[in-house]
Amino acid sequence: MKMIKFFMLVMVPVFFLSVSVSTQASEKDKAPVVVGEDGLHKQPWFLESFLNLKEDVEEAAAAKKNYVIIWEQLGCPYCKRTHEVNFRIPKIVNLIKSKFTVVQLNLWGDREVTDFDGKVLKEKDLAQKWGVRFTPTIQFFPDDVKKIGAKAGNDAELVRVPGYFKPFHFFFLFHYAFENG
Repeated sequence: MKMIKFFMLVMVPVFFLSVSVSTQASEKDKAPVVVGEDGLHKQPWFLESFLNLKEDVEEAAAAKKNYVIIWEQLGCPYCKRTHEVNFRIPKIVNLIKSKFTVVQLNLWGDREVTDFDGKVLKEKDLAQKWGVRFTPTIQFFPDDVKKIGAKAGNDAELVRVPGYFKPFHFFFLFHYAFENG
């Protein structure tokens, strides 16, 4: 019993502290984040997609990865923070790049997207259809198109992350989504 108390009182906080410390970005990672023509912050490992969501899931599955959509918008301070803080931490980026295919959509965008149910809509109309109201919003989807079927994205998603999460929580959210996806 004493060993369990010791573990809970000492070792668990030490573990979380070590994970927290190891997720800090180094000074060399503080270079400016790239901003695209649409005003959104970009990552080189985001999938440049034709925005046919079923095909994107199939491509992710072929690479043995899970599929994620991140919704952002121009001028979003929390989107900027996600890119400047969370996406600068190697432990987080390595997990995402190795386990996920990420597509970025614009909450107010005009690009045409083919939803899982086959309907073609502009990004902003898809966001409204799926009930995406603010940014960043991250959606995790099944790794198999058969599990999605002809459902709309908001019915097919496994997990939705509304808003900004600090690095520690952000890392474990992606880890959880991968393990339970």
